[in-house]
Amino acid sequence: MPYNIIKEMIDPKTGNKSFILLTDGLSQIWDVKNEKEAKIRATMMTENSESGRVYKVRKTCNNK
Repeated sequence: MPYNIIKEMIDPKTGNKSFILLTDGLSQIWDVKNEKEAKIRATMMTENSESGRVYKVRKTCNNK
């Protein structure tokens, strides 16, 4: 099952959370095939975020 990486942002004025799905170079939602790989990438992006953004992994929804 594919996984997505989500960027979590918090508005400093209101404290409201926003969630943004990461996309690939073609503006398609980025699917990572392996959960371990997705977690490694999300952790790497969180650790390298200069603005304090948090990246999380979620399972891709299949509405078939």
